[in-house]
Amino acid sequence: MYRNKNLGELRLSNVGEEVELAGWVQKIRDLGGMVFIDLRDEDGITQVVVHDASLQTQVKEIAKESCIHIEGKVVERASKNPKMKTGEIEVMANKIEILGTCKPELPFEINSDVEAREDLRLEYRFLDLRNETLHKNILLRSKILKALRDRMDELGFYEIQTPILANSSPEGARDYLVPSRLNPGEFYALPQAPQQFKQLLMVSGFNKYFQIAPWFRDEEPRADRAPGEFYQLDFEMAFSTQEDVFQVIEDVVPYVFKKFTNWQVGEGPFVRIPYREAMEKYGIDKPDLRNPLIIQDATRLFKNTEFKAFQDKTVKVIIVPDGAKQGRKFFDKMGEFAQQECGAKGLAWTKLTQEGNLEGGIAKFITPDILKELKTNYGLKENGCVFFIADTLEAAQKIAGLVRIELGKRLDLIEKNVYKFCFIVDFPMYELTEEGKIDFNHNPFSMPQGGLEALETKEPLEILAYQFDLVGNGYEMASGAVRNHSPEIMVKAFEIAGYTEEDVKNRFGALYNAFQYGTPPHAGAAPGIDRMIMLIEDTQNIREVIAFPKNKKARDLLMRAPSKVSEQQLKDAHILLRQDEKNL
Repeated sequence: MYRNKNLGELRLSNVGEEVELAGWVQKIRDLGGMVFIDLRDEDGITQVVVHDASLQTQVKEIAKESCIHIEGKVVERASKNPKMKTGEIEVMANKIEILGTCKPELPFEINSDVEAREDLRLEYRFLDLRNETLHKNILLRSKILKALRDRMDELGFYEIQTPILANSSPEGARDYLVPSRLNPGEFYALPQAPQQFKQLLMVSGFNKYFQIAPWFRDEEPRADRAPGEFYQLDFEMAFSTQEDVFQVIEDVVPYVFKKFTNWQVGEGPFVRIPYREAMEKYGIDKPDLRNPLIIQDATRLFKNTEFKAFQDKTVKVIIVPDGAKQGRKFFDKMGEFAQQECGAKGLAWTKLTQEGNLEGGIAKFITPDILKELKTNYGLKENGCVFFIADTLEAAQKIAGLVRIELGKRLDLIEKNVYKFCFIVDFPMYELTEEGKIDFNHNPFSMPQGGLEALETKEPLEILAYQFDLVGNGYEMASGAVRNHSPEIMVKAFEIAGYTEEDVKNRFGALYNAFQYGTPPHAGAAPGIDRMIMLIEDTQNIREVIAFPKNKKARDLLMRAPSKVSEQQLKDAHILLRQDEKNL
């Protein structure tokens, strides 16, 4: 062994002991007669003092971040450092061995207050992971994964792995395709979710399944969404309802958050908000309930308005208590935000003074009757202000939702140090694509509310599904559903979305066939682990809780992926690349 002590565990009780330590050189300080080394491992830092002249000469040749082994004696420090765990002692070195040299010029300073450019950090991720904060994030991730597994085990779930090489399935994003060498011209797809496999496990008689599952989706990266691959706590239960799934989430999620944070954690039962209500009140299907602002519909108030911008439009209002104290610059900046970031044509506003007078913005278009309504039925009070968003229904909802979020940030209205959760329920089964076609809104394997009768008698866009999302502090944390377990309902549901029964048999043959053999009702969900850890760590960048993430362009700068492959590899996989102007 190169060490018999970790670098964060030495205390006064160890004074007089001969120890062996190993770690990375964080800092070297040459004070003339003495040389000090701050030696670091993931447990902490120990100060090493070098008196011997020959050893001092050796130390002066050592670059920062080199890996070294030292032997020495623990002594009490004359000048103690209460900020360090080991600040009461130091180790007097009598032998130093270099285990791994480091280049004298680092690409960036580790554990520095000056943050390096992210792409450079990702290119040298093995160095970046030595950073104390990032290193602790990854260690915390390990503890959270263990806690999740332990809790699911306590709840009677069995961990079962499902295949990575699977078939292509329409689940909301582009697939990653893998060519089959043994089956020319055919492809596997990396699973967007273990959806079909976990449903097949329910048919197979397993009552409770879970796994920490990788999901692969060719989606655009975001600060809160890792490109390419991410991890979920995937679980499914036989003979269960939506409420059964809620109870599992309301147990597991607060349990993990309470275990790893000192913030206030919301407990179950979580608030249930229907999708359409969420869009009306918050303008988004992942509302941050820490923000007290609510969107209200005021279309009827402006039915006969002379203000052209509101005529024949859906009008949404956001009332901000005490907003009247804000100056003109604030309102102008919010208008710029609405236009530049939200695509709005403008952002109308007015404010009600302490004396009860309307001022600024579109005050002249607010008639006494409208003002009375705003005060009586919408909650406008003295010193408050109103923001107005007028557009088509969907555009007005979206813009108002973004304005609400921005107002919460700029006015510092977001409740601090608390996690608030809710379920968004009653998602529409179908939606219209940009081309005007009917497509699945959420998960295509979900059970429609009303079953086969609803599919046969209702307009597609009126059909609701037993689908839901878990939302925490404005982030989608999980999606789930009661699954369709009837072959008749499955065929009809896909038929409405433009698939024939033959399509269903070809693309989902395993499920279609299995559903003929006594399938139990079942339901499940999949909380996102990366996002959960991101929230617990209180960071807005999901890459800070993933050991080896990809950058904003979905590139792995460390491993240099994606990359070109040899002609022989392409030949083996039966692939011919097109080399025209559109497909270089």
